Amino acid sequence: MDSLSKVASIKNTLLTYILVVYVFFNPTDSGAVQLTQQNLDMTLASNELVFINFYAEWCRFSNILMPIFDDAANKIKEEFPESGRVVMAKVDCDKEGSIATRFHITKYPTLKVIRNGQPAKREYRGQRSTEAFVSFVKKQLEDPVKEFGGLNELLNLESDKRIIIGYFDRRDQPQYNMFRRVAMNLKDDCQFHAGFGDVSKQMHPPGEPIVVFRPDKDRSNDLDETYNGSLNNFDELHIWASEKCVPLVREITFENAEELTEEGLPFLILFHNPDDKESIKKYNEVVIKELLSEKQNINFLTADGNKFAHPLHHLGKSESDLPLIAIDSFRHMYLFSTFRDMDIPGKLKQFINDLYSGKLHREFHYGPDADSQEEAKHTKSLKQPTTPPESTFKKLAPSKNRYTLLKDEL
Repeated sequence: MDSLSKVASIKNTLLTYILVVYVFFNPTDSGAVQLTQQNLDMTLASNELVFINFYAEWCRFSNILMPIFDDAANKIKEEFPESGRVVMAKVDCDKEGSIATRFHITKYPTLKVIRNGQPAKREYRGQRSTEAFVSFVKKQLEDPVKEFGGLNELLNLESDKRIIIGYFDRRDQPQYNMFRRVAMNLKDDCQFHAGFGDVSKQMHPPGEPIVVFRPDKDRSNDLDETYNGSLNNFDELHIWASEKCVPLVREITFENAEELTEEGLPFLILFHNPDDKESIKKYNEVVIKELLSEKQNINFLTADGNKFAHPLHHLGKSESDLPLIAIDSFRHMYLFSTFRDMDIPGKLKQFINDLYSGKLHREFHYGPDADSQEEAKHTKSLKQPTTPPESTFKKLAPSKNRYTLLKDEL
């Protein structure tokens, strides 16, 4: 083969490669990018933000949304043409069932945000128009880090979120880019601040940036907690920041109830009077001391008993009975017998274990478990089965038919 033929062969091979990459990662000239098993992981890994429309062709609402979402995708491409910044994408959940399963899609269309390869906790539930989508994406791409111009600015930071602060030599440091990526993922839960050069040099050794977590206002005497891991490792920094930004015990409100129910974990809820800070403090202490091992299995929450009076009434209680603790399993609600018993080591943990074992449900029907089989049979014969109060918080979960139909409802 002569040199010209070799050059032609190389060009043809290169053109074929470029075409394959283009088809996989830019399958259409317009509209949202079609994601498949072949291009999904690469798309998620190579873009800061991926906004995905999970749809089904048989779903009427999906068909209504599709041209709107595609139109918004075109406008986003015009405004953010640089690679690696943002992609609006779509997944045909019937053809790509494994992708739908991976992202726990049960209704169509579902709109999810993926930041730096990780799904955001909150689905998009805003207005479904081109303008709303474009505005939402622009908001997502805003700089999540606030730059401070002097250390005195850090003395009285006003925020209803937890705070993480970074001290860097310069903005183009790789460690700052990692910090900014983590901030992008957690900006809904934490407020991030950073200083550069002379502004922050007295807070860290030259060439060794430092990141710290600032405790809550009610712990104002505590020192900032320094991150001791690698600032070059995204996963390590993200895990640390997540643990600091998202408190173990959270307050449930009507605004975030939908989001919390969507996490799918039962609720252990302290209902309290709005001015009762002491019971909240004790509840937090017990959860941190005894229940850390359960954080993957249950959501620890506090609730204003005046605002959430309806669940109390389901339990046969009123605001005058506060504080009290209950479990909502999303099927039924169960009352912790006596609030003061929370101080007995292991008592609250046993209450949670009794939910998992079915004991709470069984004892609600038939009374306390008997010590012997004969006594158990006698107890059951005397007491008529009853039904525990229904969950009230499951009614605050996302409506199945808000934008879509489930396949098994057709």
